[in-house]
Amino acid sequence: MSHESHDRKTRIEQMRNADRARDRRNRVLAISLSAVVVAGLVAFGSYTLLDKSEASADQKSADAKVSEQQGADGKDTAAGAIEGEKTWDAKKLTRNHVTKTVTYPMKPPVGGDHNPVWMNCDGEVYKKAIPDMNAVHSLEHGSVWVTYTDKAPAADLDKLAERVEKTPYSLMSPYEDQAGTIMLSAWGKQVTVDGADDPRVAQFFSKYVQGPQTPEPGAACTGGRGAE
Repeated sequence: MSHESHDRKTRIEQMRNADRARDRRNRVLAISLSAVVVAGLVAFGSYTLLDKSEASADQKSADAKVSEQQGADGKDTAAGAIEGEKTWDAKKLTRNHVTKTVTYPMKPPVGGDHNPVWMNCDGEVYKKAIPDMNAVHSLEHGSVWVTYTDKAPAADLDKLAERVEKTPYSLMSPYEDQAGTIMLSAWGKQVTVDGADDPRVAQFFSKYVQGPQTPEPGAACTGGRGAE
């Protein structure tokens, strides 16, 4: 073998070794970057979940203080009657999953046969009207549904939206053909309130979000139907 041929083979081997070393560095870098991205996503998800949980806890604490004050003033607390509340017999509110259109005897509906898919109700604020049949399914899971007409003051809607966004198992949407300007509904329960600062809002949320009226407590409020 000539000296020139030997040198050429040596250079080729050196180039191959350099390519292999570069490939190893690239793989290590890619794995390291992937680990950083995954860690960042996990941290962000944990922060978001913690932030939502803390907001919900703060809202529940605020509602508890309102109830305590009402009790001190001799008014009904969340554990007692809510002034003006309407109640329907739970035994008469059927719970079948259907796809055909259901005509409900009350607006907004508070129970009855409903669509197999629930509306997402993890503190969801919908800007457009949502289907009754999906919303009723959310009530079956223990949600409180805030509805309003175009006569509702913007300031009240902002406050109610803030409350809903902090409260898992609640949702909010416009509902133009309801009797009251602002109404709160749960499974078999409904009340018309005077505004966002009406103490009955805190009472209703405290009493009926995953309350004793819930046919399916703990059932999912995500993974259903969302805004369209």
